[in-house]
Amino acid sequence: MMGPVFTCSIDDGHPSDMKTADLLHKHGLGGTFFIPIRNCEGDEVISEAQIRDLGRHFEIGSHTYDHRYLKKVDIWQAYHQIADGKKGLEDLLGAPVNGFCYPGGRYSRRDVELVKACGFTYARTTMNLCFDTGRKPFEMPTTMQFYPHDRAVYMRNFLGSGNWPSRLDGLRLAVAHENWIERLYAMFDHACRHGGTFHLWGHSRQIDELNAWHDLDAFFRHVASRVASKDRLNNEQLAARTLWTPQPMSHGGYGQAVTGSDAR
Repeated sequence: MMGPVFTCSIDDGHPSDMKTADLLHKHGLGGTFFIPIRNCEGDEVISEAQIRDLGRHFEIGSHTYDHRYLKKVDIWQAYHQIADGKKGLEDLLGAPVNGFCYPGGRYSRRDVELVKACGFTYARTTMNLCFDTGRKPFEMPTTMQFYPHDRAVYMRNFLGSGNWPSRLDGLRLAVAHENWIERLYAMFDHACRHGGTFHLWGHSRQIDELNAWHDLDAFFRHVASRVASKDRLNNEQLAARTLWTPQPMSHGGYGQAVTGSDAR
């Protein structure tokens, strides 16, 4: 059996991303930081110098120009959010930006097509409970958010995002553990036992608010002890490794809104 694959993605470009990056680097893990140029909600975004510094060791992906929920704007605004966010990061880094993440996990078929048209090669969603990379390169799912959600949030995510048969194991594990740290390890160990993909995502600002840096450090240490170096990937490397097979759209469809703070 193939060993587990691990990837991590962090959204919103908060200054605390530098602390997350330090922990990933400490344990030799790959990761992707999805960064807007600015944040219309008023949250601070890391400086240009910090973005360049992150880009030396990790993949930088786009998160629109100013963290706009795409379903709330018209097609022209959505296009400029997607295209200008990409161009802004590429001008800053002097390198292509191939990955995109939908702010709040809220998007439509129109937005998927715009992301493709703007030259991205993949996009990440906020669908949880998956132990693979999904069926569509522009709707890459995740396994778990680094946040103490209650069971109801996982139920809403499961019901609202579709692709139910492949996510049942994840749902069972999520609801079986009330303690979120125990849930985290249980879901990762499941990926290890079955040779699956574990995709952890989150927001560094929330790690600060939870004072959970020690928990994240300990978890990354556990991951590094179980995952071979060749299987510690950023999101772009994971997408490149995947043989995407065209599939009909699931019942959940495009852009099902995810309720709760996991949709931030």
